[in-house]
Amino acid sequence: MKIGLAQLNFTVGDLTGNRERILRAYHQLVRGGAELVLLPELAVTGYPPRDLLFKSRFVPDNRESLELIAREVGEVPLVIGFIASNENERGRAFRNSAAWLEQGEIRHVTHKCLLPNYNVFDEARYFEPADAPTVYEWKGRRVGLTICEDIWTGDQIETARYYRADPLAQLAAQGPLDLVLNLSASPWHYGKGNERLDLVRRAAKLTGAPVVYVNLVGGNDELIFDGASMAVNASGKLMGALAAFDEDQQVIDLASGGTIHPSFDREHLADIYDALVLGTRDYAHKTGFKKTLLGLSGGIDSALTAVIAADAFGKENVLGVSLPSRISSQHSQDDAEVLARNLGIEFRKLPIGDVVGAVEGTLAPLFEGLAPDVTEENVQARSRGVLLMALSNKFGRLLLTTGNKSEVSVGYCTLYGDMCGGLAVISDLPKTKVFALCRWINREREIIPENTIVKPPSAELRPDQKDEDSLPPYDVLDEILRLYVEEGQSSREIIAAGFAEEVVRDVVRKVDLNEYKRKQMPPGLKLSPLAFGVGRRIPIVQRYVG
Repeated sequence: MKIGLAQLNFTVGDLTGNRERILRAYHQLVRGGAELVLLPELAVTGYPPRDLLFKSRFVPDNRESLELIAREVGEVPLVIGFIASNENERGRAFRNSAAWLEQGEIRHVTHKCLLPNYNVFDEARYFEPADAPTVYEWKGRRVGLTICEDIWTGDQIETARYYRADPLAQLAAQGPLDLVLNLSASPWHYGKGNERLDLVRRAAKLTGAPVVYVNLVGGNDELIFDGASMAVNASGKLMGALAAFDEDQQVIDLASGGTIHPSFDREHLADIYDALVLGTRDYAHKTGFKKTLLGLSGGIDSALTAVIAADAFGKENVLGVSLPSRISSQHSQDDAEVLARNLGIEFRKLPIGDVVGAVEGTLAPLFEGLAPDVTEENVQARSRGVLLMALSNKFGRLLLTTGNKSEVSVGYCTLYGDMCGGLAVISDLPKTKVFALCRWINREREIIPENTIVKPPSAELRPDQKDEDSLPPYDVLDEILRLYVEEGQSSREIIAAGFAEEVVRDVVRKVDLNEYKRKQMPPGLKLSPLAFGVGRRIPIVQRYVG
C-alpha cells in the first residue's frame, strides 16, 4: 500500500490558508501515486487553538472548512484532523477528531481518546475524550485510527500513568488490523525523536500492523513542531521518514519502502539550531514581522541570537545595535562589529553614556549619600532597553532578547532592560549549551569571533565584572538548574547528589525569588522537556522551601 504523508506548517486560525495548503499537498500526493493521504492532528485549524475554541464561530467555521476540503477529495481518501462538536448532552463541548474524507464526503469521524493535560498541554480544558479508538473498513482493509497521545502509552512512558486505558490495546482487541494511522501535533524538545520512533515501533508490535505517523511542523507561539513523520512495517522496520524542522511530503510504499530523510536522525546540536531558526522565523512571520533587531554586546548570547536571526529573517532584514557604556570594553565592541560583518547584517553603534548620565543626574538629589549598587547597573541595562524599544517601534522591527536559561532561571537579567523585546529566543537554552552550539556553528569557519567564545562571560555593568562573581561555574549551575527546574528535585536531593550545600541553597533561592521576572518576560521558544512559561506554573507568592 502506498501512503502519502504531508507534514505542513499551519498557522493557528488561518482556516483559508491552511485549507489551501492541505488541498495542494493532497493533489500532489495523489499525482505521486498515493492510495491514501494522511495529514496531522487539527490540520484544519492549526495546533494548539487554545481559547479560540470559545469564540462563537470558530468551531462552526472549522467544520465548514472541512466540508470544503471534502468536496475536492476524490477516490483517494484523505484522513485529516479537525475539531468536532460533542453531540452528547454531557461533557465538554468539543472533540479533537479525525475525519476520513472520500468521494466528496465525510465518510467517518473518530475522536481522540487520551487528552494530555500536563506540561504545555491543556486539552482536557476543551475536549471530551472518546472511550476507544475506531477501526474503519476500507476496500477490504481494516484501518485503526489514532490521534497523537493515543500511542503515548506503555510502561516506559511516564505520562501513561495519567490514563486508565491503552488505545493501542483496545485496537488490538478489535481483531486483526491491516494498518494503523496516527495523526499528531507533537511539540519537539531535545531527545524526543528517538522516543517517538520507539513508540511507533511499539504500536506496530502491539497491533501487528504497519503504523504510519504524521506530525505537524512549524512554530506556534512558544511551541516548535519538528515534523519527522515516519512509517514502520508490522515488524517495526522503518520504511520511510520525512525531514525534521521543514515542510515535507512523501509517498511511502509500505511494502518496498521510501526515503529516510538525512535530517530524521542526526547530531542533536543540528536539531537545536534548526528548532531555534524555525521557531524564530514562524513567530515573526506569523505575527506579521519581516525585520528584526537586537542588541549586540560582543558576548556569546547576543552572538548566537544574531546568527539565528540572520538565518530566520535573512541577513538583509537584521539590525545589530551596539550600545556601549563607559564601562564596556573595547574588545567587546570590536567583537560585536566583527560578528555583524561576518553575518552581513546591518550594524549601528549608539553609545549610552549620555543617557545614563542624564538618568543618574536626575536621580542624584534622591540618591545623595547612598553608595552605588545594582541600581546604577540596572540603569545601564534599562537605558539600552529604552533605545532598542524605540528602534523597534519606529521601524516596525521585532526586538529579540538574548538572555539564556541559566540567567533567566536565577534572575541574572534586568526587568525592563535586557528583558525588553518580543521574543526570548534562547531563554530555554542553558549557558553550557550556548557554548556548545556556538562551537558547532563555527565547525567549518569562524562566524562567531573566537574571542567571544573563549573570554569569561560578563554583563559588563561594572568594571572587571565576571558572571562567576555572582554565579557558580556554568557547568555546575546548569546541572543544579536541570535537577531543580526540569526534574523537580528538592534542595536536599541535589545536595545529596554531591553539590555544595551553600551553592545549592543560593541557586534555589534565586530561582524562587525571580519568578516575578519570568512572568513578565517575552514568550520564549521551548527546547527542553520543561521550559519556563505555560508548561511551568509556579506561584509568585509562595513560601515553600524544598
